[in-house]
This record gives sequence, structure tokens and C-alpha cells, in this order.
Amino acid sequence: MEENKTYKRPSWDEYFLKLAMLISERATCPRMHCGCVLVKNKQILATGYNGSIPGDVHCEDVGCYVVDNHCIRTIHAEMNAILQCSQHGVSTQGASAYITNMPCTNCAKALIAAGIKRVVIFSDYHATEAEEFFKIAGVEISRLKIPDRKINYNIDAFCSAVKFKEDK
Repeated sequence: MEENKTYKRPSWDEYFLKLAMLISERATCPRMHCGCVLVKNKQILATGYNGSIPGDVHCEDVGCYVVDNHCIRTIHAEMNAILQCSQHGVSTQGASAYITNMPCTNCAKALIAAGIKRVVIFSDYHATEAEEFFKIAGVEISRLKIPDRKINYNIDAFCSAVKFKEDK
């Protein structure tokens, strides 16, 4: 049995940021793939990625709908996560948002209004007043290094895991 001696268990912040990265893979706007995970007490409340409104075409299929250098067809990841909480009656008061990128101005305002108290990111956004609004509202911003993009799962190292016959 092979042991992975270089494996480092991710911190909670790294864990939720890696999830945001994975969630961003569902995004349908080629201008930016963004993922958001709303978390409270180390529990995931909701996730979101940027994509079209339900029932509409996707940017990746028909092109972006750009106005003032912004794709307006896309609902941003943060909004989709907040809206998911709204649909399911989940309070976001006091939660944290783990997002692949600094939010745009409108998403920052929505996060503040939703009661988010901490935002964790690993990259900035090209045009936003988010930081100013977060400061006014007392929202903590944590800028972390981008987490390892590799999923560390070694089925061969786990004595209780058995591969499917077709995967051997």
C-alpha cells in the first residue's frame, strides 16, 4: 500500500476556497469563471457560479451580452449563492463567503445586505468598489494564496477502497 507522506490536510479556508474553485467549473460565461461558497459555522449554506438566468441561453453557446464592458446575461456567483439561500429559507446572517475573485460592486453590496461578515478570496476583480463598501460595512476581507489546484485522492492508498472492475 502506498502512503502519501507529502499530503497536507487543507485548512478550513483552503478547503472552502478549493470548493469555490471546483464550483466555478460550472460557470457558463467565458469572460470569468467564478465560484462562491457561503459558509456558517463550518457548514455550507449554498454555492453559486456565474451563469445565465434559468431557461436562457448560455454565453459559452451564443456569446456574451456585453454592456459597458460587463456581461449582463450572467448572474454572478455571489448572487446565485444568495438567491439559493433565499429559495430555501436559509439565513446568511453572520456567514462567510468564499469566492474565487473579489466581488464586483453590486455583488459586494448584496453580500453586505445579506449579512455576510467575512469574504475570503484569492484574486482581485478588474473594476470594483467592493473593498470600499466592505470597509464601510465592517466586513472582513481575507486575501489568501490560491489553494493547490490538485484534488488529493489516492484510491490506491486506502485499504478500504476498491476500484470498480472496469477501472482496474
